Amino acid sequence: MSNDANTYDLIVIGSGPGGYVAAIRAAQLGMKTACVEINPTLGGTCLNVGCIPSKALLTSSEKFTEAQHHLAMHGIKLGQVSFDLSVMMAHKDKVVKDNTAGVEYLFRKNKIDWLKGRGRIAAPGQVVVEGAEGSQTYAAKKILIATGSESMPLNGVTVDEKRIVSSTGALVLPQVPKNMIVIGGGVIGLELGSVWHSLGAQVTVIEFLDRIMPPMDVEVSKTMQKILTKQGMQFKLGSKVTSAKNNGNNVTLTIEPAAGGAAETMIADVVLVAIGRRPYTEGLGLDKIGVKLDERKRIAVDEHFETNVKGVFAIGDVIPGPMLAHKAEDEGVVCAEIMAGQSGHINYDAIPSVVYTWPEVASVGKTEEELKKAGVAYKSGKFPFSANGRARALGETDGFVKILADAATDRVLGVHIVGADAGTLIAEMALAIEFGASSEDIARTCHAHPTLNEIIKEAALGVEGRSIHI
Repeated sequence: MSNDANTYDLIVIGSGPGGYVAAIRAAQLGMKTACVEINPTLGGTCLNVGCIPSKALLTSSEKFTEAQHHLAMHGIKLGQVSFDLSVMMAHKDKVVKDNTAGVEYLFRKNKIDWLKGRGRIAAPGQVVVEGAEGSQTYAAKKILIATGSESMPLNGVTVDEKRIVSSTGALVLPQVPKNMIVIGGGVIGLELGSVWHSLGAQVTVIEFLDRIMPPMDVEVSKTMQKILTKQGMQFKLGSKVTSAKNNGNNVTLTIEPAAGGAAETMIADVVLVAIGRRPYTEGLGLDKIGVKLDERKRIAVDEHFETNVKGVFAIGDVIPGPMLAHKAEDEGVVCAEIMAGQSGHINYDAIPSVVYTWPEVASVGKTEEELKKAGVAYKSGKFPFSANGRARALGETDGFVKILADAATDRVLGVHIVGADAGTLIAEMALAIEFGASSEDIARTCHAHPTLNEIIKEAALGVEGRSIHI
């Protein structure tokens, strides 16, 4: 422990978006920083088996769908369209490799040490790393836990990553299944279900609740289900899977109504279990040093991201809040800055959420249901993609933008989008909420024509009932 080479200002455990960004920001602020990562590549779940590879496959599958069904309207004739799954997978793997290699480059650039192995907090200020060459102990003035999350298991269903897969296995299927059952109608299930449906699988989504995308605005949820149903996906809501038997060539599922009732069986070539994620804190030694967890096994932190054990911090999926990579990144930056003596905070109402189906779904701020529950009086403005010139030119007329503003102050409280490039469009509205803008501020901001962004302006005008193009 007396070796200065083994002593750091900060050791980050976990190199996902929260961890590696925190490490980089800490290094920029002059801290001697190390990051512990057990996997052979940096980047955590997001870069390796989550956000990045899934978006690569989504893009490839969407291009195939476009070539099949949508280019003809532009006068582009292709004849019989086919795809090579192995090439799609190779593209996905290259995207992952380029991104993880990029993080490794940034570590070298910022002089961050990569401690390869499994990290464990032996005591406040002391991290043990179990690597290929044995155990090594390191000292740190501060320790940051950024170990992310893992797929939530489902009782009665054993994931083998072959026939019954988690999101990880769904990214590497060797062939397109004839039919796939997705357990869970949330972001991961809908995105990966969309990939394989676009490539030819018959996809059925089984959801315990009475609607898909439960955290989203109800109108958004219902609209998106109609769109996905029109595309050919099927939904079985208010249902629960109680068992799954791998028969070798297929899987037999037992399904019951969530409210109780007679069971039924369904058969699928592949079953994707996507009922959510849970904090990954296994083997960190938290119980030994006395770090408190909440009722959902998340690490309890204060407003500075510090746990009840002095010098031990946590960010990202292991603490309360939405399990989003960009939320973890922002927390990593703010946490590092606070450690360096600076001030910082995060406005959690201004953190956007995106579902990368096609069309996309994006949301920031409060839903109508949340505002009603809180007794907040609000006004609503809504404008459809079908009334926008750019959307018509693109042939992307499904969806709408809905803006919710305080009835008294006109401050924007929430924005919900279903439509093409919703994930990009939402950035303007996240900025609006961050700066406390009113719907009038948005409405009086000149938006370029013809763009999809004009839909946002028209929705803002609609808050006062004065949309122009509808």
